Amino acid sequence: MIISRRTFTIGAMLAAGTAGWPAFVKAQGAKTIAVLFDGLYSPFWVAGLDAIKRDLESRGFEMVQAISDQDDNRQFEQVKSMLARNVDGIIIVQTDSNAVIPAIRAANEAGVPMVHFNRPPAESDAKSVTVLADNRRITRETVQYMVDVARERGGTYKAAILIGDLGDPNAVNRRDGFFDIVDQHQDIIEVVARIPTEWNADRAFSGLTNAFQANPDINFLFTSSDFMFPQIVQVMQVAGKLHPIDSPDHVIFGGFDGDATAYKLMEDKLLDADGVQDLFYEAELAVNAIVDLQAGKEVEPVLLDPGFAITQANLEERREDMWGYHIHKAS
Repeated sequence: MIISRRTFTIGAMLAAGTAGWPAFVKAQGAKTIAVLFDGLYSPFWVAGLDAIKRDLESRGFEMVQAISDQDDNRQFEQVKSMLARNVDGIIIVQTDSNAVIPAIRAANEAGVPMVHFNRPPAESDAKSVTVLADNRRITRETVQYMVDVARERGGTYKAAILIGDLGDPNAVNRRDGFFDIVDQHQDIIEVVARIPTEWNADRAFSGLTNAFQANPDINFLFTSSDFMFPQIVQVMQVAGKLHPIDSPDHVIFGGFDGDATAYKLMEDKLLDADGVQDLFYEAELAVNAIVDLQAGKEVEPVLLDPGFAITQANLEERREDMWGYHIHKAS
């Protein structure tokens, strides 16, 4: 089953509460936390893994990790292996929101808390915690700034959006956040291209190339993830569409994640706005949830990172809060 707005809502998870959860209480002290990612295929996931590792190390905890390479069965076996090692908790980026349910049940039976990092599971009676960016709200803020720029510049706009894998609730919420805003401004913005990417950079490249060929007057562009920026920039350069913000030919341009490439594009005055996820805060939330559950404390099923939109107007003020800025600065 594909997760959609009909089958997944943050509100439903929040309403579930923690009543009836299994007992996770264990002795305090040094802990071993399993960190299971489905892949490291974008800078966001690489930085996320590093942020979790740094947080665990700062507490004197041991981290054991495994990568499933987007293989559901492999990830389930990894979960069972970690449970057999008697880990104190599991932080997971699951390969599939439905396929992870048996893994959650196995962790529940073993009395080991599981926290989903930045990607929620499908709804079920299995008990876990999700740390999640407020994708829809962050996207709204980002796109609203883009629209404000369009209003200030004047004229009308042909818009394109690169959409992620709609089996991923994050992609659904970013798409919906985009349309929440642009649908209110149809007097100046017409969406002429909805480009599916399935979170695949090659598909993003070919889809955007085709969109510019079919609509050479596209002048408003949003990508649902920054990891596709290298391909997007290449396409824009070939199409003669990459111009700084003070150029009359500038394409109003926005993205989502807050990576190092996004920061560099903003520094170079090519990108108008970017939705930023606070990776450091999300890592802290994930580890805190494990610790609190083991201590017998109540933890909400969904812990939200409010994030923010970094823009040309607040770049100097907010860049220290942008995880990609720190990577850019260290490179």
